[in-house]
Amino acid sequence: MTNETLLNIAEQFAIEGEVVAIEALGEGFINDTYVVTTAGDAPNYILQRKNHVVFPDVPGMMQNIKAVTEHIKAKVADPMRETLTVIPAKDGKLYVKDGENYWAVCLYIPDTVTYDRADSCELAYQGGVGIGRFQALLADFTEPLNETIKGFHNIRWRFEQWDAVIAADPVGRVKEVSDEIAWVEARREEMLAFWSKVESGEISTRVTHNDTKISNILFDKASGKMLCAIDLDTVMSSTSLNDFGDAIRSYTNTGAEDDKSLENVEMSIDMFRAYAEGYLSEQRATMTASEKEWLAFAGRYITFEQVLRFLMDYIDGDKYYKTAYADHNLVRTRAQYKLLQSMERQYEDMCAIVKSLV
Repeated sequence: MTNETLLNIAEQFAIEGEVVAIEALGEGFINDTYVVTTAGDAPNYILQRKNHVVFPDVPGMMQNIKAVTEHIKAKVADPMRETLTVIPAKDGKLYVKDGENYWAVCLYIPDTVTYDRADSCELAYQGGVGIGRFQALLADFTEPLNETIKGFHNIRWRFEQWDAVIAADPVGRVKEVSDEIAWVEARREEMLAFWSKVESGEISTRVTHNDTKISNILFDKASGKMLCAIDLDTVMSSTSLNDFGDAIRSYTNTGAEDDKSLENVEMSIDMFRAYAEGYLSEQRATMTASEKEWLAFAGRYITFEQVLRFLMDYIDGDKYYKTAYADHNLVRTRAQYKLLQSMERQYEDMCAIVKSLV
């Protein structure tokens, strides 16, 4: 992407000041992200090319982000720092379309820091505070949200995809992973029974972030405290348990998501306790009894879903996830399964921790 092209796109948004530099920020797996620096005292901005393959409804996604951030702004002490600020295009839309690409801009929040990994219980606690506060601030949000990714964390939908891929066996890998397929099938009934409680309304739905890794929490550089949740592309309506479970899958793993050495992989009960304590310090008062009852199970649910998705993609010929080598998705499957087994062994302890905190 040439600097001239980026400048032309940036200037179509209602930004203040003269653009003096546009530089890439990080190496995003889904979106391309840039920092737009302006002259003088004008604010700086974040410019993103939104992946319209992963997010087929970018306009709907931007409507979701605008709605939830405006709701949060009305409740916090520092609305320009405690949530994202969407900058519209000059024509009033929340995005600019350039060919088949969609672009969006938000205000850059200065004097902040992010972390790629939660490597301490204190950081896990602060991450829990971040997502708990995000959900608590939106507990009374009643506007309908667009479903920007079909069936996200919906295990019934995932099993429909799974059954189709197993039946098709497009690259002839089913026979070689019969043991791994059995892992998934052995838990089908339990996982669908849990999801049926969401479908029936027994477990309520609310605004969820849906990508709760530590790198999506912004921290104040001076105080070190949690500031706000960022990367709101996956904001939708679902059960709050998805956010908790996804964070537990990410924060508590003592190994890597794709660790080839399975002895490295375990669920840290200390990290579980720290995250749960932070999360419930903010979210406890807004949760229903059923959400509290199933909170510990959420870690198992989301980790199981990831086992299924990695294995399904391997059987399908590695079409969805980027892979670095031939059996990368199979390595991911086995590592996530080891994490799931660890959660299952420690499940009573997880439940006891939640019970002590609610």
